Order: sequence, then C-alpha cells, then structure tokens
Amino acid sequence: MTPPVRVEEPTSPVPPVPPTPPPSGAADAADARMPRWLPRAVILVLALVACFQLGSWAFHQLIGLLVNILIAFFLALAIEPAVARMAATGMRRGLATFVMFLAVFVVTAGFLALLGSLLAGQIVAMVEGFPGYIDAVIKAINSTFHTELSRLEIQESVLRSDWLRKYVQNSASGVLDVSATVLGGLFKLLTIGLFSFYFAADGPRLRRALCSVLPPAKQAEVLRAWEIAVAKTGGYLYSRGLMAFISGVATYIVLAVLGVPYAPALAVWVGLVSQFVPTIGTYLAGALPVLLAFTVDPWYALYVLGFVVIYQQFENYVLQPKLTSRTVDIHPAVAFGSVIAGTALLGAVGALIAIPAVATLQSFLGAYVKRYELTRDAESSTSRRRRRVRLPRLR
Repeated sequence: MTPPVRVEEPTSPVPPVPPTPPPSGAADAADARMPRWLPRAVILVLALVACFQLGSWAFHQLIGLLVNILIAFFLALAIEPAVARMAATGMRRGLATFVMFLAVFVVTAGFLALLGSLLAGQIVAMVEGFPGYIDAVIKAINSTFHTELSRLEIQESVLRSDWLRKYVQNSASGVLDVSATVLGGLFKLLTIGLFSFYFAADGPRLRRALCSVLPPAKQAEVLRAWEIAVAKTGGYLYSRGLMAFISGVATYIVLAVLGVPYAPALAVWVGLVSQFVPTIGTYLAGALPVLLAFTVDPWYALYVLGFVVIYQQFENYVLQPKLTSRTVDIHPAVAFGSVIAGTALLGAVGALIAIPAVATLQSFLGAYVKRYELTRDAESSTSRRRRRVRLPRLR
C-alpha cells in the first residue's frame, strides 16, 4: 500500500515587528539639542559687533587727523600745477614746493600784519576816546534824570565791586584755555603743512605707489581722475586769486579817493574774504569798509556800499564767467548746494573745499557719462517759444 500523501497547508506570513519607540525622555533631549551652527553664529555676531565698536571709536578719535589730511591733500592739489612747472624747468621738486609754501606764508603774514595794524589802530583810538564817551554818557544821564553822577565815583564803585573780582579770576583761568586753543591751532597748521608738503613734493612717487597695487585697466582711470582733480583745484585757486587781486585793487582806488583810513589793509581784506569765504564772503568783506567810511562821513559809507553792490554785479555777470569758464564752470545753484553740504559735513573746511571737490566730481562724471543727440521732437520741444495765451476779459 502506498502511504497517504500529506498535504501541507500554506503558512501565513509573519507580520513585521514594529520598532519600539524610544522613551519620551530621550526624544525630548534630542529635540532640545543645540544646533551645531548656533555657537559659531553667536561668536561671529559678537566679533562683528566688537569690530564695529572698535572701528567707530577709532574713527571718532582720528576724525581730526583725517580732516587735516583732507585739507592737506586739496592744498597739495592746488599748488601742484605751479610745482610741476618749476620742476619742468630743472628745479628740484622739493625746492619748488618749498618756494610755493614760502610764497603762501609771506602773503598770509602780510595780510595778517595789515589787518593787525588796522585793528590795533582802531583799538588805540577807541581806548583814547573811551573817557570822552563815558563823560558824554554821564552828562546825558544827569541832564535827563536830574542826577549828579561823576566819572570818578563810577570808576571807584566798579573797581571795588565783587563782579569785577570774579570776572578777573575767570579771565585768569580762561587764559589757560585760550593758550591751549592757540597751541592746538598751531599744531594743526603744522600737521597740515607737513602733509601737504609731502603730497606735493612726492606727488609722482605717490601716484606710482598707488597705481602699483591696481590692475592695468584701473591705473589709467586713477591717473585721469588725479589729473582732473589737480586741474580743477588749481584752477579754482588761481581764478579766485586773480579775482581777489582785481577786487582789492578796485576797492583800494575807491577808498583812497574818498580818503578812508587804512585803505591798503581794507583792500586786502575785501579781496581775500570776498573770494575765499563762500556765500557770505562778499557781505562780510564789505561791512568793514562801510563802517570805517561811516566814521569819516556818512555819505562816504553810502558811496562805498554802492560800490560794493555794483562791483558784485559786475563780478558775477562779467568777470567770474570769463575767468572760471575753463576751470570750475559749475552752475551757481550746484555751487551753493555744495557749500551748504560741505558746511554741514565739515564746517568751514567743508565750505572751502566743497566747490573744487564738486567740480572735480562733475568733470570726472562728464568724462564717463555717455551723451546722445537729441531727437527732432525733443529738440523742437525744448527750443519752441512759449506762446502767450490771452485770457478773455471779464465783463
């Protein structure tokens, strides 16, 4: 007999065993773990903040030195054409720079000497006439209020007063502050002079050192910008100097004809202040001659005021356009705005260097900004005359 065949039933597949979830405490610890980039980011932010604070502190500490270097740079640019011309004749560049600085020093010292003589004469005249002024005031007070004041009693009461003693003590302590201010100003002038001398004497070497760290494509642009800055700054200085000379000569002739005292000093004052103090220089320069002319004759003050106004118009519309057309020909509104911006940024220094800086920037942009010809529509719209529109009369 054959053995019975045993049929095996199919076994059902074993279901996969689900993974056991981790404990709840371990899951919370994994989620709360700090990212790896967070410590580096915190350190980087702290380092940037520290660098910014350090740079801000260093900038505020060195702002005075940076302004002095900026003034020296523009002064070196102003005398660069004259130094280059003397160096082209065979003179050493350092000697040419020294000659230019000596000329500037002589002119400045002469101006201060003339102005000092003017102020000293007025102060002496005022001191000599001070007792007479006091007597006239006391006499007017006595006649008006029926008092019996005397100059000797007033002098004794003033000399014995407490406020005079306090004023003398404060003035004595203020002398140290004035001395420190004067020494600081002299040190600033010395710093500006040394930097400007080095910039002017070593101008070619400085340009070579600057171009040596730039690629060849940028070297030509830097040299071109440098030449534009030299031309505009030097042109501004020389045109202003020429206009100051013409203004001073014209003022001297008028004051000498009228017999106003200190005519040479006043002429130098008017020439320099009216040309090198922006915006308000003309009015500031004309005020002093008008006041001194008034002490001679009130009509002379009116004559001097009329001369100042007429000459200012002649200078604005005739003289200045011809002299500055090839140097710093910028729009008056742009010049006025640049002076205001320079004053807001750097004070009086910014007002002085604003016009040559803007002229340099304008010329540099004009050399790289591409201009196109006007179309017929644009040209006709800009050149078309405006027709007058007649309004109907109201009945």
